[in-house]
Amino acid sequence: MAQRGAFSWVFFLLVSFFTSHGDALGVNWGTQASHTLHPSIVVGMLKDNGINKVKLFDSDSWTLKALVGSGMEVMVAIPNKDLKTYLKYKKAKKWVKDSISKHLYDGGVDIRYVAVGNEPFLTSYNGSFVNITFPALTNIQKALEEAGLGDKVKATVALNADVYQSASNKPSDGDFRGDIKDRMLEIVRFLNEKNSPFVVNIYPFLSLYQNPDFPVDYAFLDDRGESIEDDGIEYSNVFDANLDTLVWALRKSEVPDLKILVGEIGWPTDGDKFANRTLAKRFYDGLMKKLATGAGTPLRPGGLSVYLFGLVDEDMKSVAPGNFERHWGIFSFDGKPKFPIDFSGKGQSKMPVAAKGVVPLESRWCVFGKPEMKNSSKLGDLVNYACSNADCTALGYGSSCNNLDRNGNISYAFNMYFQMQSQDVQACDFDGMATITTKNASTGTCLFPIQIMSAGVRVIGDGISAAAGFVGLVLFGIFGLM
Repeated sequence: MAQRGAFSWVFFLLVSFFTSHGDALGVNWGTQASHTLHPSIVVGMLKDNGINKVKLFDSDSWTLKALVGSGMEVMVAIPNKDLKTYLKYKKAKKWVKDSISKHLYDGGVDIRYVAVGNEPFLTSYNGSFVNITFPALTNIQKALEEAGLGDKVKATVALNADVYQSASNKPSDGDFRGDIKDRMLEIVRFLNEKNSPFVVNIYPFLSLYQNPDFPVDYAFLDDRGESIEDDGIEYSNVFDANLDTLVWALRKSEVPDLKILVGEIGWPTDGDKFANRTLAKRFYDGLMKKLATGAGTPLRPGGLSVYLFGLVDEDMKSVAPGNFERHWGIFSFDGKPKFPIDFSGKGQSKMPVAAKGVVPLESRWCVFGKPEMKNSSKLGDLVNYACSNADCTALGYGSSCNNLDRNGNISYAFNMYFQMQSQDVQACDFDGMATITTKNASTGTCLFPIQIMSAGVRVIGDGISAAAGFVGLVLFGIFGLM
């Protein structure tokens, strides 16, 4: 999604999978977290799991240095906020020198793609990047060519599937959105001319989340639901139908053979009634089986190239799209796998290999210390403050901690703030209403996490500030029924 990171397995199964299916599978590595894993630990985790392709959301030098000598194929990116800068060719040329050329040496980083922008044409951006994305793209590609890298490194744009649509919901009626059609024609014809791929992010989960009438089984790739028919072709899942809608749009744009990469695809594990580990496992099992068969889609038969979204949970992402945004990881924030995955596609589910060298903070939690206290505006303000500065999305409707009682909700909010502040003792006071305990406060499906030693400075962005919009929901859940 506008940024929406992956997994692992038993090594010999992975080697077999990647060897037999080429470089079909990659993963998105996002870093919008309060306590990030050290890049070298992440690279080690990727290698332990046989993952040899990674997609980044920037060109951070610390991350790229960790990828030196890894042999992994890398896609770097230019964030939307920086697109305007590269309307000036001199700036684009300098960026290529500093962010690409310096890393491309024998034994360096195997950079293959530059994603110029991340879903810049989302309707929620109200056209902010519509007129600057294509000029920035052409400048970056020109700079790559001038640096002698045009054949090795290709510039593209990571686009959301909302750039195309079908009035009938059938692929054959697919075309690019009317408000951006001219821009999309420029982009796809340029990509075709430069032999660059079309990168599209497809999220079957969002079909369920956004449409209460959407048939649940159609979001998965295990052929359990009813099919739809389009011009003699049967579609048994929304992924195939979505990607073939793009194929039709490309045909109508006179670039029928333009290469397609699926830049993001995945399933969240918390933050919504459809976001849980059981459904995530079902989705990934179906996807892995599909990749293993090499069947492709009806209009694009053959192997698919995809990047799973995402690698680890990110607790500072904006929750504007939904509370699930912080729970896309196949691994939790601390590099622990969430569920078994059959990456072979042959019924051989195994737990991924966890990150090594992660240092957890002390086994202690911050909990509500005044359970006898009745509701008060003061208590409400304290919970409000905690959830405005930490991640309380697991308390939402249908989420993993939705069934806590009043005191449990308060304790969860206090602990999340305490962990966000790296267990600073002063962060577990809340006007004398909280206390630190060494007894694990987790209960049932609700995990009270312990944070890890962070590898770097906290990300500054719109993630935690966006949690304020969630506070009203939290307060309603805790106090509204009292």
